[in-house]
Amino acid sequence: MTSASTLRARLFAPRWQPLLIPLTAVSTALVAGFLAMWLFGKDAPQGFALMAEHALGSANAVGESSIKAAVLTLCGLSVTVAFTAGLFNIGAEGQFTVGAITAAWLGAALDLPAPLELLVVTGAAMTAGAAWALIAAWLKVRRGVHEVISTIMLNWIALHLVQDWLVVGPLAAPSSNAQISLAGTVPVHASAQLPRLIAGSRLDFGIVYAAIAVIFCWLLLSRTVAGFEIRLVGAAPGVAEASGLPNARRTYQAMALAGALAALGGLLLVLGTEHRYPGTFRTGYGFDGIAVALVGGASPLGTALAGIFFGLLRAGAKGLQLVGIQPSFAELLQGVSVWLVSAPLLFAALFRKLRGARAT
Repeated sequence: MTSASTLRARLFAPRWQPLLIPLTAVSTALVAGFLAMWLFGKDAPQGFALMAEHALGSANAVGESSIKAAVLTLCGLSVTVAFTAGLFNIGAEGQFTVGAITAAWLGAALDLPAPLELLVVTGAAMTAGAAWALIAAWLKVRRGVHEVISTIMLNWIALHLVQDWLVVGPLAAPSSNAQISLAGTVPVHASAQLPRLIAGSRLDFGIVYAAIAVIFCWLLLSRTVAGFEIRLVGAAPGVAEASGLPNARRTYQAMALAGALAALGGLLLVLGTEHRYPGTFRTGYGFDGIAVALVGGASPLGTALAGIFFGLLRAGAKGLQLVGIQPSFAELLQGVSVWLVSAPLLFAALFRKLRGARAT
């Protein structure tokens, strides 16, 4: 075998496919997006150049990209951790919402010194998200209710409870006069707001939260006994049970961590950018986390890379309006990426041919 053939065989070996498949899917989606712009008479090179400029062209652009990347990464980690334990956490949206309203409530209600208040509010929001996720875990362990059904139902309960009652009712900001009222909840104290990292940019401490969460999840799942047991419960629950592993306890732990991570994502928007739970809150990050986890190969590091990519894509999409394309075009590219990652057999024959292996 020649040196080129050897290199190709190693590069496209099966062990690299968890990395190659997402990269190929994302690249294919970007090429498809470029061709779609061109076919519909748009200036595709200018469109992609404007996306890059709005994602990375200034300090403010970097801040916007980082905010979106941090939130998407945390919601993706929520799905990834649950998936590692053999659970499909569709409920990140509800956990995200519960964490956001908890941060808004306590951030306005408490009056503590700056570092202490931020830590207390963060811990409380993550605890609320974990408790919300544990409802689904309890229903699965004790009543056999599939987590997909319970988490979907809990999503709508959380959304309607928060947005249709708490935000417009008990936690609504008081009217400044008889005619004008402040949309959303009472603003949080300055001591509860996430500090900015770059002057002239909205880049805040949330990106540090996301980085710590990625490292923690990676260490937990790959370097600890608890992580090994969580992975075994997810991969082979029958074997884990026969080996005497605490399947129920690991299920509770995985779902609690998943809920806490999604809630942390909601906290980042409330304490970092909105400084209250607004009357009109951009929902959907929890559902986007499913796409991030899938493209990231359901691993913490892969999820972080996917979160960064989709964060750049979402922030840069605003520039597409200058060439007559709606920003929602970025969601189309995200959808194509997820579809391709979800069908790995589409690439199996290609990788096999590239590495020079015979079909089996």
